[in-house]
Order: sequence, then structure tokens, then C-alpha cells
Amino acid sequence: MRRREFIAELSSAAVLTLVSGAVVTFSPVARAQQSPVVHRVGYLGSTQIPYLIDALHSGLRKLGYVEGKNLKVEYRFGGSGPESLDVLAAELVAFGPDAIITLGTPAALAAKRATATIPIVMAPIADPVRAGVVASLAHPGGNVTGAALFGTELTSKRVELLKEAVPGITRLAVLSNATNPANQYMWEDTQPATRALGIEPQVFMVRKAGELADAFAAMQRTGADAVDVLSDAMFNTERRRIAILALEHHLPSIYEDREHVKDGGLISYGPNAAEMARHAAILVDKVLKGAKPADLPIEQPTKFEFVINLKTAKFLNLTISPSLLARADEVIE
Repeated sequence: MRRREFIAELSSAAVLTLVSGAVVTFSPVARAQQSPVVHRVGYLGSTQIPYLIDALHSGLRKLGYVEGKNLKVEYRFGGSGPESLDVLAAELVAFGPDAIITLGTPAALAAKRATATIPIVMAPIADPVRAGVVASLAHPGGNVTGAALFGTELTSKRVELLKEAVPGITRLAVLSNATNPANQYMWEDTQPATRALGIEPQVFMVRKAGELADAFAAMQRTGADAVDVLSDAMFNTERRRIAILALEHHLPSIYEDREHVKDGGLISYGPNAAEMARHAAILVDKVLKGAKPADLPIEQPTKFEFVINLKTAKFLNLTISPSLLARADEVIE
């Protein structure tokens, strides 16, 4: 064989040659064209909250995961009750994902009911221990881990801030989603916290967005002085509408998530939900690399934000004290 012909054969896609008596496969072209590993992930939520999904993807991108390249996400949203979320969770399990990401307590519970083997990452949830999703924050156990917002523990603080902003309140309306178990825990915590401040609470439950207008009309009829909107995915999606209803009925409002105040609510106090969603990406990465959720502690917030909307305060003819404004992390004017 001529030397030139021999070199041409060496540059082919796959060459078998003898090296020290052993057969070696040499395939540089095939290796260069090898496709990246694509991770399959499910995402389950009662409703679609774009800024939380964007925050999660932002965290994932920093870790090298890009949807459409090495990450495929199957989304499921909706559910007027646990039954519909169970159906959606079963669909995601059938998809055969490497992990399921959930938003909110109802979605986390549905995913847990649907599978005991596929890793579940909560991004985020109000109180996973009280909801019975995990055994403890330090040692979740089972197939679930994620990020917690501590919506129940901050109830008393929110009521105190509202009382300081609106000193004359004696009756507090509490807006609750009847389909969200976490809202029941928050309502239980709200009652003693408000009564300790001389405020009488009354809960107004809705099951769907179409009932919000009637709930606010009922608050006005019963003489409510302000409204505490509990943390819930549906309320987050409807935050602009809720803010308008509160203003129409002249009710100062308080929330957990700052996004409500950006959209016209009066006050918020709580962790940054978007930041917690970004933190959850770290847990997703660990799970996709083989870590067991049972061994991954629940991510906990380290900072709580106090936000005031002065424009809303002026509309309600409220004067926020300088001392309260000085303690705010952000004042929207």
C-alpha cells in the first residue's frame, strides 16, 4: 500500500489498528459530533407565575442548564382542586422525568401522591413540614426537597406591621384560598396574632378567581378595616386584580410577596420568592447529578423584605409614619 493511501485511511470515521498486539478503535469525528445529555424535567403548579419560572431558569442557566439544549421541561398548570392536580401530576410521572419541580403546597402534595421514587424539588413552598410534605427541614426524607418561604411563621409580624401602618384598625379581613392547605395553617396563626393586638379577624374563602369580587364586597359589608391576603399561587396570579379590588373597597392590604405591592398593594413582608426559586435550581442540579432528595436540607430564606407602596397609601389617605418608612427595604413612590 502506498503511503498516501495509508494516511487517507487513517483519517476515516473509524479505524481499527494494531498497537502492541491490541485492537484500538479510533473515531475522532464521531466523538466530536456526540450529542449532549438532555435532562427531562416536569414542572407542576396550580397556576402559571412567569417571574418565578424565569427565576428558576435563571438559576439553572448559571449552572449550565438551558431549555431546548440540554434541558427539556414538560409543564402542567391548572387545577381548581387537588383532584385535577393529581391528574396533571400523573401525566408528568408518565412523561418519565429525571425530576419534578413544583410550585406551592397543593402541587407539592399532588406530586408526592403521584410518585415515591422520582425526585421532587419544591420551588418554593410555604411550610413543607406542617403540610406533611417532608419529615423535617434538615432531613426531608423520602423523595422530596426544595425551598421554603415560611409563610406561617411570619404571620404575626405582618399583622404587627399592618397595625403600625393603620393604627385604627379593629377588624381584619383575611383572604384565603379554600383549596390551599397552607392557607388553613396561616389562618390558624392569624387569629391569635390579631386578637393579641385588639383586632378581630374574619376569614373570607374563595375557590376560584371568579369569586374574588364577591369576597371583597362581603368584606366591606362586614365593616372590615383592612385585608390580609394570604400567600397563594392563585392570588399571586390575580395580584393586580386583588390590589384594585382592595382600593375600590378602601381596604389597606398586606401580603407576603413584594410583587403584590409593586402591582398596587399597600405593604408586604416576607422572603423574596423569586430568589428562593433561584436557590431551588441548586437543588435541581444536585438531584440531576445523582443526589438523593432525602439527604438535601430544605433551602431556607436568610433575608425578609419589607416593602411599602406610598402611592397606594396616598390613595387611601393614609400617612405612613417616618419610623415605619425608615425600616422599609423599599418604598415605591
